[in-house]
Amino acid sequence: MNIPKEKVLKSLEGIRPYLQADNGDVELIEISEDGIVKVKLTGECAVCPMSVMTLRAGVERALLLDVPEIRRVESVS
Repeated sequence: MNIPKEKVLKSLEGIRPYLQADNGDVELIEISEDGIVKVKLTGECAVCPMSVMTLRAGVERALLLDVPEIRRVESVS
């Protein structure tokens, strides 16, 4: 499976303002051949106790809606 990096980056740009409003951000690290997108939460998002919820309910949900080829989103440190 070949997920276009441009589609993932465009989707991340759509949610980035919400993260930046809380002094955080998200960085694309890798897109694997099996549909797993690895991202890194940065700034306040990296240390926030709600970061798992942000990843699942925010980042992953937005990416899956915009790029249905994605199977899962994982956070890396």
